[in-house]
Amino acid sequence: MKMKNLNYGIVGNCRSAALIDDKGSLDWCCLPEFDSPSVFAKILDEEKGGHFQFLVDEDYHIDQEYIPDTSLLKTTFSRDDDVFEVIDFLPRYHKKNGNYHKPPEIIRFVKLISGKPEIKVDYQPKLEYASGETIQYLKKDFIVNLTEGDSFDTLFLYTNAQKEKIAQGKKIRLEENLFFLITYNEKIVKPDISSIYLEMERTKVYWLNWIKRTPKFDHYEAPIKRSALTLKMLSYDKTGAVLAAATTSLPETIGEVRNWDYRFCWIRDASMVIKVVTELGHDEMAQRFMKFILDLIPDKDEKLQIMYGINKEKRLTEYFLSHLSGYEGSSPVRVGNAAYLQRQNDIYGILMDVIHQQVSRFSADIENCEELWTLTKGVAWVVGLHWKEPDKGIWEFRTENRHFTFSKVLCWVAIDKAIKVSQLFGKTSKLDRWRKLRNQIKNEIHEKAWNEEVGAFTQSYGSADLDASVLLMENFGFIDAKDPRYVRTVQAIGRELSKDGLLFRYKNKDDFGEPSSSFTICTFWYINSLFKIGEQKEARKRFDEILSYANHLGLFSEDIDFKSKRLLGNFPQAYSHLALIETAMNLSNSNKDETFVDKINV
Repeated sequence: MKMKNLNYGIVGNCRSAALIDDKGSLDWCCLPEFDSPSVFAKILDEEKGGHFQFLVDEDYHIDQEYIPDTSLLKTTFSRDDDVFEVIDFLPRYHKKNGNYHKPPEIIRFVKLISGKPEIKVDYQPKLEYASGETIQYLKKDFIVNLTEGDSFDTLFLYTNAQKEKIAQGKKIRLEENLFFLITYNEKIVKPDISSIYLEMERTKVYWLNWIKRTPKFDHYEAPIKRSALTLKMLSYDKTGAVLAAATTSLPETIGEVRNWDYRFCWIRDASMVIKVVTELGHDEMAQRFMKFILDLIPDKDEKLQIMYGINKEKRLTEYFLSHLSGYEGSSPVRVGNAAYLQRQNDIYGILMDVIHQQVSRFSADIENCEELWTLTKGVAWVVGLHWKEPDKGIWEFRTENRHFTFSKVLCWVAIDKAIKVSQLFGKTSKLDRWRKLRNQIKNEIHEKAWNEEVGAFTQSYGSADLDASVLLMENFGFIDAKDPRYVRTVQAIGRELSKDGLLFRYKNKDDFGEPSSSFTICTFWYINSLFKIGEQKEARKRFDEILSYANHLGLFSEDIDFKSKRLLGNFPQAYSHLALIETAMNLSNSNKDETFVDKINV
């Protein structure tokens, strides 16, 4: 089988999203929401998953790009004078009542540019994760697909093309613009080409206005913008949740079992995203996320999970879809994520970091100040009780608990930020106790996490294994970038975890053996750390290199194969894009006199 890359574009409206490959095939979408059962899942099973593509003769040339500064994806088909475009989007724009129009539907607008090209419309939805037979009926106003049996679901297709030719797989000659509206709900008012065009223009204006609030940068502006738009598409308006990725079960390594469902909100990942997008000026996302957090913790003694469903679900039971073969045969395909049961002490520090950011930036007008102060006290209380206990760590080891260095550092961060928040609120009664606790945690980390023989802070207490997560010690203010211990740690990680310009998370065996692919965010962390310790030339070189490993649209997944540089893992990955933005901002703001060149055109 020919090796593939994740050459997909994402389109979305902060309710759901779809992935469309570089030939214009719609291969993944869940409706009505991100975590609903799929209606197209070819990405997880070539034969049974379901897709929607436009078939043309082999001599057509196909190009794909985003309409600049938007999330509308344009795929151009050309052969001599026969040229047409497919513009894909999920509608999103402001309504008069101040809310957003974001229906559970995908629009494919086929724009005739020249000539009279002929296409076949290959429309094969497979509802409910393709778990049973999907039946199709032609009605007067639409084509409807439905499932029957244990689960019942429907999907509607509205179009101004000939429905009979679509159903029969016959060629359609393009003599005018066409539209294809795939919707979860039957329409009350039948759409036509003019109403669809208006939806497209309104959606385009929404994204242009949204990205305009992002500040300009001297360098790397294109990848920063594309990453910001991607993070926005991974946010869920209804509750304020931020997804880790739009997909499930895309493997970290082909043929292995490290396949997870990432269509959930990890407190750690989401908080890091919110911190970055706030720096870019998108305060509304931050406010929605803070409401999401506060809604999750109605009681002072409520335990905080590491992750939740996007509608605040607390049970995320994991099960297999054994009828799907998986991406390139990489099974199992999972729905749900058993990691929700884990304890990860790092989440408290990262959450307090973003709370401190919000309070310090918006102290004069921030809503829910009392609730945030109650949450701050609760977090400090929990950390004080549990910081000495082992946990599963940032990488979610599924077997034994350990005293992970990153978790300990983030416990220190939680108390450090709680102290700063208390000072901003003018609350001083707990300061002495919290300062003693902060010093106690810091002293223990320096004593037990430092390994003199290795010359670095290691993955866990008493371990000789290195871990890329400890690079964030400086980023969270635990240690100065010029501290010899930090410099030596960065250098040791570079020697041991770097391979072919990319980084392992760690190299020691975990629950599934030894890792064999790089973790994209770790490479960005390492580049940032090189920059901070003064290796700026090397940092810029490595950053330009990793930008070149993005797909044709500038998007990143969770992992990158060391040798081939193909993208692997769930896609697009919020973690990867937030780290790209942070790294690009550091490099762009550092030396205004140097010349930078965007490596990709997005």
